[in-house]
Amino acid sequence: MAITEAAKRWVDEVTALCQPKDVHWCDGSEEERARLTERAVAEKAFIPLNPDKLPGCYLHRSNPTDVARTEHLTFICGATPDDAGPTNNWMAPAEAKDKLTPLFRGAMKGRTMYVVPFVMGPLGSPFSKVGIQLTDSVYVALNMRIMTRMGNAAWTQLGGGDFTKCLHSLGDLSPDRRYICHFPESNEIWSVGSGYGGNALLGKKCLALRIASALGRKEGWLAEHMLIVGLQTPEGETHYITGAFPSACGKTNLAMLVPPAHFKGWKVWTVGDDIAWLRIGDDGRLWAVNPEAGFFGVVPGTSHKTNPNAMATIDRNTIYTNVGLRPDGTVWWEGHDDPPGAGTLDWQGRPWAPGGEKAAHPNSRFTAPAAQCPSISPEWQNPKGVPISAILFGARRQRVVPLVYQSFSWQHGTFLGATLSSETTAAATGKVGVLRRDSMAMQPFCGYNMADYWGHWLEMGKRMTNPPKIFRVNWFRTNEHGKFLWPGFGENVRVLRWILDRCSGRGEAVETPIGYVPSRNAIDRAGIDVSDQAMEQLLRVDHAEWVEAVEGQTHYFEKFGKRLPAGMQEEHDALAHRLTHH
Repeated sequence: MAITEAAKRWVDEVTALCQPKDVHWCDGSEEERARLTERAVAEKAFIPLNPDKLPGCYLHRSNPTDVARTEHLTFICGATPDDAGPTNNWMAPAEAKDKLTPLFRGAMKGRTMYVVPFVMGPLGSPFSKVGIQLTDSVYVALNMRIMTRMGNAAWTQLGGGDFTKCLHSLGDLSPDRRYICHFPESNEIWSVGSGYGGNALLGKKCLALRIASALGRKEGWLAEHMLIVGLQTPEGETHYITGAFPSACGKTNLAMLVPPAHFKGWKVWTVGDDIAWLRIGDDGRLWAVNPEAGFFGVVPGTSHKTNPNAMATIDRNTIYTNVGLRPDGTVWWEGHDDPPGAGTLDWQGRPWAPGGEKAAHPNSRFTAPAAQCPSISPEWQNPKGVPISAILFGARRQRVVPLVYQSFSWQHGTFLGATLSSETTAAATGKVGVLRRDSMAMQPFCGYNMADYWGHWLEMGKRMTNPPKIFRVNWFRTNEHGKFLWPGFGENVRVLRWILDRCSGRGEAVETPIGYVPSRNAIDRAGIDVSDQAMEQLLRVDHAEWVEAVEGQTHYFEKFGKRLPAGMQEEHDALAHRLTHH
């Protein structure tokens, strides 16, 4: 293990600025995990859970003002406002450092500073990236141990190379002194005032998406907010799919899907549930790796019915954040299989009874090692990654968007991703249930101008000789009574099967102005209660609704001015033309 001089110098600089009482260099060992866990319990950052029912599991309660990503306090600090673009908050790099330096000065007094070296991506892979996070949160250090390849292995991976400097302090947890700043040019992240996952586990959204997307543009690859799954047919062939879904649109459920009994011999393999790094292989195909080593999933709604693989993953060695606590030392949340029972405490530790506020915060989380997932793919740590046959863009839409449809081309598929919008959920602070534009599910996570990002997608398409096919999916379409028309969950494999058929030149489809929609009987409905009428509703393309959608897309694209790639404008105009001439 060789700690680089650059790393030592940086740690010394931050130590002088933040003035911790001591510095702990994390080595990633089992002995260290036990010691830091004891410390977390002593500091009341962790509550031990029932060792018989949930071995190695702990509950963390965050500050009630610190429960979700704070997008309005998240900044891209590129050289100019145009580098960040209209969908990001921008701050000049010098201004950001001037503003945050006083907040870091002395911020770690009386606390330990943990030096957390970590690798995003499989160990030994030339595609992996190294970060070093300095943090005064033992909760963060222990989460990073699960979410990344953390410890001495990172120094081996780093060699003499470059690393992302990730500086984090809880500060005083005041929302008025909370900033998450990204510096793509200098490969740095500064985060102060939050202990919440997405703001504080800097390997996750901050490095693996915001910084990595900017690195990917420079180096010719893509960092995406996507799950990766392998779908194995009864014949033993495995085809890999990535999918971009805004938060709480069923991404983790799809990543860990269990095919229904009707699909005998089919298996779904989980490669990743949240982030994909995509590169073009020597064979002209797109290849994906999951840069993470764990799952940081939304807990409410998770049950043996909705996601049995997740339930099996989180029954040991898991950190729970902001869920309810039952008197027997087990955890509870809305949507759990079991009733809560008397004496349950809510996520803030207050006595709780049904009928009032929720026991678990709607954005409560589990952090669990990916290796514990029963459906984890044998290829999940392959340094080359896996070859991708299809890309899905999904969102939560009650109307307008059909259950599934296929793009006409890579450029059209990029347009489908670019114009993605979804009904909002609790993963970010703000209103719930509002229609929000979330381009490629990356709008909160793109580290540079979104228009340039679409342009980078178009360039990637030109370099591939065998690109994946691109599809839109929507499991959430409802009837006039607000009831879901599609059963979802494990039954979504029926849609994935049609997608695979389309990728191999089979699968019945009808050409419509928006893309190729399955014909009414193209998706296998044996064994489920979905009538012909419901299927027609699920697949309907309503011209009037789409004309309205095009208007919304026009306003969105106008934000980007002259930076909008010509290919995006072409697709927008072509859709408007097809709708008026179909």
